[in-house]
Amino acid sequence: MYTPKPEDKFTFGLWTVGNRGRDPFGAETRPPIDPVDIVHMLADIGAWGVNLHDNDLVPIDATPSERNQIVSRFKKALEETGLQFVMGTVTLFFDPIFKDGAFTSNVPEIRRYAIRKTVEAIDLAAELGGKIFVLWGGREGTEVNASKNPMEAVKRFREAVNYLCEYVIDKGYDMKFALEAKPNEPRGDIFFSTTGAYLALIPTLDHPEMVGVNPEFAHETMAGLSFHHIVAQALEMGKLFHIDLNDQKIGRYDQDLRFASENIKESFFLVKVLEDGGYDGPRHFDAHAYRTEDIEGVKEFAKGCMRSYLILKEKVKQFNEDKEIQQILAELKVDSHEPLLYKDIKPDQLLAPDFDRKAWGAKGYGYERLDQLVFDLLTGVR
Repeated sequence: MYTPKPEDKFTFGLWTVGNRGRDPFGAETRPPIDPVDIVHMLADIGAWGVNLHDNDLVPIDATPSERNQIVSRFKKALEETGLQFVMGTVTLFFDPIFKDGAFTSNVPEIRRYAIRKTVEAIDLAAELGGKIFVLWGGREGTEVNASKNPMEAVKRFREAVNYLCEYVIDKGYDMKFALEAKPNEPRGDIFFSTTGAYLALIPTLDHPEMVGVNPEFAHETMAGLSFHHIVAQALEMGKLFHIDLNDQKIGRYDQDLRFASENIKESFFLVKVLEDGGYDGPRHFDAHAYRTEDIEGVKEFAKGCMRSYLILKEKVKQFNEDKEIQQILAELKVDSHEPLLYKDIKPDQLLAPDFDRKAWGAKGYGYERLDQLVFDLLTGVR
């Protein structure tokens, strides 16, 4: 029942299963894994696809000849395994040149270099067959507020995204962009710190139809936000182009924990939003194994991410079929929608003659019972 299938669209990044266990206070605990070996490993454990940053595959200083050889080996591995290449992104946060930003840098030459590097990463993604390109502004921020004009930063970022959209159109690529938010780390404050900030930016772009969002569980949870509410908004707006699944303890640094390993209830409602909401895109696990693990532990981590999602998907099915839960939801009119248009209903028609404010204020909603039923269902006693 919990064996992944291609239709589940589970994907991992080279940087996720390839994470070597380094942290700010300790060196790597695992050896590097060749990207070709990662492709074969993911295929063996039942994943559907693989994603990458440009420099996960091609070193930043690689010559054109070296680049082509590396890409050729990778494409061969994809063909041999049947693994899909789904999403590409660009590394605009690691190299020292981006220490004070990329698209929002105060230095015009750095901004242009960042766009040029992104163009080359888009070419790589297109060559591999990817149709989604994620932009994460990990260094687009500040520690010293006086050093940046935040309004100018918005303009610079918008200009960069507009340029990249024009490039994709000019090249005829079948590709869309997904913007990824984060409140902090590695910068003290990152511009566009939440998915909502990007959803507000998108309508101001020249090609808003080409741009959506890539919300990440850990990033929004770091700020104490409800991730499934954010995902629901993006999905309702038709802007959920990609999603990063992992887990996180509130208030901690970016942990990228195995999916559903900490916040089971929130993970359940996230899966419910995705499954009931008709999301048909990839389910990407942007997480990594504990630093304590060897390669076998990395495999268990990856298998665990997929298994946990499928278990919660089954719990969603049970929730939707539970007669008592559904009766409560029907009484609460949770899924009812009554259009309210001014042209049809004027203010003096809003309230029925028998509307009783005090009676409604005294009414109980039964949320305690409903919440306990969800707990019982998730813990397997229902």
